[in-house]
Amino acid sequence: MANEKQFPMTAAGKQKLEDELDFLKTIKRKEVVERIKIARDFGDLSENAEYDSAKEDQAFVEGRISTLESMVRNAVIINENELNKDVVRLGTTVTFVEVPDGDKESYTIVGSAEADPLEGRISNDSPIAKSMIGRTIGEVVRVLTPGGEMEIKIISIT
Repeated sequence: MANEKQFPMTAAGKQKLEDELDFLKTIKRKEVVERIKIARDFGDLSENAEYDSAKEDQAFVEGRISTLESMVRNAVIINENELNKDVVRLGTTVTFVEVPDGDKESYTIVGSAEADPLEGRISNDSPIAKSMIGRTIGEVVRVLTPGGEMEIKIISIT
């Protein structure tokens, strides 16, 4: 187990995963087991759509529990107070513009476990984050994305 993947994240991100894990173990798991019990009473299991659906949900819940347990166990907490704000790193928020005339955009670079682009958090594994990590304010960075190539200029790092 020494070579399990590490999951960099903020303390808040880890707490969110722990909360989801607790919900799945204490509430959702019991709900699914109850659905399976009820569905068994419907008769022949080979033609029981309710039973099949509940078993699929059970497999999903158990898989998610396993994934979350691994992520929590292998979490590496980013201490946001110790970050050097002169360089783009995991945990920093970067504001940039697409060159030559794009709008300002800001994203916090987080580990894949916390990524949520709609909430302004992008994974350190994303093309744009990979291109910016290690860069400084004022640098123009070339980003190779699935949609093509673009250039961005880093305006601020917080």
